[in-house]
Amino acid sequence: MAEQAGEAVPPAQRSSWTSFLKSIASVSGDLSSMTCPPFILSPVSLTEFPAYWCEHPELFAAIADQNTEEQRTLAVVKWFISTLKGQYTSRNESMGSEKKPLNPVLGELFYGKWPDINGRGETQLLVEQVSHHPPITAYAIENKSKGVKLVGHNAQKTSFSGGSIIVKQLGHATLTVKLQSGDVAEYLITLPRLRIDGLWYGAPYIELSESSSIISKNYVCSIDYKGKGYFSGKTHSFKATLNPAPGLGGTLGSHVIEGTWHTTSKFTSGPKTGMEFHNVTGPKEEVTAIGGQTSGEMGEFETRELWKLVAKGIREGDFDMASREKSKIENDQRQRRKDEIAVGTKWPLKHFDHVDADPTYERLGKLGKISPATEDTYLFKENWPPIA
Repeated sequence: MAEQAGEAVPPAQRSSWTSFLKSIASVSGDLSSMTCPPFILSPVSLTEFPAYWCEHPELFAAIADQNTEEQRTLAVVKWFISTLKGQYTSRNESMGSEKKPLNPVLGELFYGKWPDINGRGETQLLVEQVSHHPPITAYAIENKSKGVKLVGHNAQKTSFSGGSIIVKQLGHATLTVKLQSGDVAEYLITLPRLRIDGLWYGAPYIELSESSSIISKNYVCSIDYKGKGYFSGKTHSFKATLNPAPGLGGTLGSHVIEGTWHTTSKFTSGPKTGMEFHNVTGPKEEVTAIGGQTSGEMGEFETRELWKLVAKGIREGDFDMASREKSKIENDQRQRRKDEIAVGTKWPLKHFDHVDADPTYERLGKLGKISPATEDTYLFKENWPPIA
């Protein structure tokens, strides 16, 4: 029997879902400012999403334990692939389908940590919404005892095509590792495109598409993503090809890894052929949210304090309360922006400084021939909150 539009949608919400589908199909530009039906809203703000980078903190820490550049690069790729399940499928498991996160306000903050277990060291997380129009989220994740740090920013441009929402992820991240020699190894990480399918049925889910890269001065890793086609293929498939950077061929090894990023993968070419590469079928380790005030409490702009009543309404199905509290926050933000314009000031960023061009992106990006050739970035001020 053919699926009906909105079959997975609660009966009371089906008419609004059908109207929503018609509205997004008629929009030719960016969809990020569109209002979604209540049942598809998530009680979680987008500022919490960078925590998905480190739901396997032992893999993040293990990058520093490798003895060669080849081993270290493979560890970076393994950690990155292992983050994808949390970033792009975990909400289907916990909420039944992909949900639209709450749009962060300018200056919104989120702090968290993963404790030291078995000598891996404590890992800290800091997130700041550095722009509202367009929405841009900057983040820093650091395991100081291991000397591993990730700093990046992310934004999205969304459009509608062929019955799916297409999300072009903007921004990049740089992972650094302090080596025993005193040098610092750098890895440029770009982001895949997303395709949100399942809209007709009312149960959206994310599939990755096209490719992303992980680039160091010694290695270039290209990761290609393939979803399940109409007639063949496996959902969430990927193929990672790791080759020496230009000019280093013959001195370093090459590897090909294939599998499904939400379960397992293995080496399919190179000296480790047949060996398991990654496995994320076991439990993940969610971040522990912490307050950024000296007292350890959460300030008014910290995510879970700011959105607590909205989140309560969504979780309890009280969408009137959620909408009412959400409007209060949005109206307050509009007034703040008007007041700033009136006195000629701008909202001061707390943890990051914006720069128009990232020299690390330009230098490493050339090796992978990525586009665009240059990109802006947000430099972390290294000012962790006092209790972190």
